[in-house]
Amino acid sequence: MTSDFVQTLLANTWSILLVVLFFGGSIFVHELGHFLAARWRGAKVERFSIGFGPAIVSWRGRDGVEYRLAWFPLGGYVLLPQLADLGTIEGRSELDAQQLPPVSYPTKMIVFAAGALFNVLFAFGLASIIWVIGQPESNETASRSIGYVYRTVELPGGATVASPASEAGLRVGDVIQAIDGHAVAKWIDIYALIGLGTGVNSDGGRQAVFTILRDGQVLEITVHPRLVGEEKERRVGIAPGYELTVLQVLPGSIAARAGFHPDDILLSLDGQRVLSPLTCQDVLEASAKRSVAARVNRGGRELVLTIPARPSAKSGASIGLGLATGYTLIHPTPFAQISEQVTLSFRTLWSLVNPHSDIGISKLTGPVGIVRIFHSAAEAGLRPVLMFTILLNMSLAIFNLLPIPVLDGGQMMFATIGRLRGRALPVNFVMAANSIFIVLLLSMVIYVSIFDVRRLNRDRAEAATPAAAPATPPVPAKP
Repeated sequence: MTSDFVQTLLANTWSILLVVLFFGGSIFVHELGHFLAARWRGAKVERFSIGFGPAIVSWRGRDGVEYRLAWFPLGGYVLLPQLADLGTIEGRSELDAQQLPPVSYPTKMIVFAAGALFNVLFAFGLASIIWVIGQPESNETASRSIGYVYRTVELPGGATVASPASEAGLRVGDVIQAIDGHAVAKWIDIYALIGLGTGVNSDGGRQAVFTILRDGQVLEITVHPRLVGEEKERRVGIAPGYELTVLQVLPGSIAARAGFHPDDILLSLDGQRVLSPLTCQDVLEASAKRSVAARVNRGGRELVLTIPARPSAKSGASIGLGLATGYTLIHPTPFAQISEQVTLSFRTLWSLVNPHSDIGISKLTGPVGIVRIFHSAAEAGLRPVLMFTILLNMSLAIFNLLPIPVLDGGQMMFATIGRLRGRALPVNFVMAANSIFIVLLLSMVIYVSIFDVRRLNRDRAEAATPAAAPATPPVPAKP
């Protein structure tokens, strides 16, 4: 008992350390960009703070800058009295900005853009590490083939309806090449393109056009997604297809008596092609009262094994057969990794503003959700943490460059407008705009965090109850 407690404590301590190091590090890197750019361009730096609000600890360096760690770790800031007045969240400056020399337009643009630039550089550095050490990828996540078509899906109200995929005629073995004209490289692309989709038909109903390869022929099939699950996400009712390898055969089990060996590749059951554990479960359940022929590949040689009747054993696990997917170690270039995250971020932004999308602010992830994902990633190892940190930094870079007051992009917008009109915008106008958007931004953070907490509580409740067969397609791990 003591040993288990110590192991749990160490695991949680390690997870917390990684969260602080990489989440806090991402904020620090962003603010460091502003700080170094301001020092380089000769702008006055009054304070460098990680977090908002009152200081936990602070000190003044020999350079005259106050360095601070504050109580609310939702971000950070560099107090630059010559560039922007954000006293509502940064605290009032002790200096009179009017008495300081003005800074040039290029200096403003460089300093405001430097935070995002440093996030990109940090992401690129982490992506370079992944490039060197490799990234494990399962056959499941790398798949573009449909391995299972759900007959039904469950709507948020609890009603069960025919799945859009089955209604449209998608089949097991179909290779998805594109959705709505966007090329597909792996299953996460399929998941994202459906979930973030904005396609509608002439009647205003949801639709997604699948370009598939079936028996050597390229087809276009129109599917009408439904909103599924607690999150009300667009889904069509498909799961990835991949080779199922026998990982374990329990001694004395039905599978052992049938002649299964570890490393066998399961090809078909009862004449039906098997590309998903869900197919295996369906076939075994439907034929429980009779024997079933299982075709396997063993060392390049095909064999036919016979699974006897098993009235009380209706799944692979229940007959003592452990199935798994294969893994490979891939080495995507930093440019490929960054490009993937940028594409995902812009698709998400487009879905947020597109009136035909089903993505709303409640679907976003706030600080609570980010920490939760970091913690889950830390439990899985260092690689998932690095991969999520890359996504986080690219998202921070893009978000901060949006032309919204308070954000870096908003300050760049104000500076550019002032440049074009030949004089700076009125200070009162800028302060009012920043104050309004500070309230809106904080309200959004609180709103998103409420849904983060709901998701956390729901997942905990589901983890505490026996798992049921999913009605919606499983999401391969990301990353």
